[in-house]
Amino acid sequence: MEIQQSKTALVTGGNRGIGYATAQGLLAKGYQVIITARSLDKAEQAAQKLQGNVIPVELDVSSDSSIEQAFAATKQHIDSLDVLINNAGIYPDNSVNVLTISRELLDSAINTNTFGVIRMIQVFLPLLEKSQDARVINVSSGMGALDGLTTTAPSYCLSKLALNGATIMLAQSLSSKGIVVNSMCPGWVKTEMGGASAPRTPEQGADTAIWLATEAPRSQTGKFWRDRKQISY
Repeated sequence: MEIQQSKTALVTGGNRGIGYATAQGLLAKGYQVIITARSLDKAEQAAQKLQGNVIPVELDVSSDSSIEQAFAATKQHIDSLDVLINNAGIYPDNSVNVLTISRELLDSAINTNTFGVIRMIQVFLPLLEKSQDARVINVSSGMGALDGLTTTAPSYCLSKLALNGATIMLAQSLSSKGIVVNSMCPGWVKTEMGGASAPRTPEQGADTAIWLATEAPRSQTGKFWRDRKQISY
């Protein structure tokens, strides 16, 4: 009975880094957590490490069929979804700049980091609509803010800039359904993407996402956050 009464969150890319720390934080607050990874093995390994009320699901957000299969798998376990944290993302900008990057790399980043998030919300909307307190958190980046764009990470910056725009549009579209949508910047975090010299731990990076998922005022939607404070798009 307790599992049915507890709130449920889904974290994409929850097998490592900020996603894993987010899942850990939500478990500590009593949430049932669905963690996704591109392989079921990785999701299952992370679920075993987390040792809580965790459901592992395979998901590649760059693939519509994978998103639909993940939705079908998730529906077998839950009737409603309270929190969707769109954390999965890629950073393909190695040794390129805005003058040398290929269309293929640009496509890859925006397909995963932006279009994947939009599609996740579209597909999982029937479960979010059944929650009394539905919240969507899109993990973005300060490199997607207008004053944070850099020429040396073109596909990543543009994909996160577009994600922030999508967040505003989704918040407007879902306000009538009572679904709150925000984006957040975790800061520069020690992860596979962020590298070893980053100053923040994954736990510090996950803090604002957990706060938005659990405590933030529901009146705040369509906003961009860092360290629990609103920042400029």
